[in-house]
Amino acid sequence: MPHVIVKMYPGRSEEQKRRLADEIAKDVVAITQCAESVVSVAIEEVDPAEWAEAVYRPDILDKKNTLYKEPGYNPFE
Repeated sequence: MPHVIVKMYPGRSEEQKRRLADEIAKDVVAITQCAESVVSVAIEEVDPAEWAEAVYRPDILDKKNTLYKEPGYNPFE
């Protein structure tokens, strides 16, 4: 607790993904005041052609009640 999942297009280097995970973990620790040892961060790469149905619909449209930062786009419009 907590576990953060980042879904994004492929193309970032392993170093960029490590840095992103480290920075997310630091912010989670600072904001939630938990130990770093209990924070985990996963990065899932999703093909752009699959984004709308694999991420946008299930994680954004269907879970609006859990969304704290909405994107400024809608691939279905």
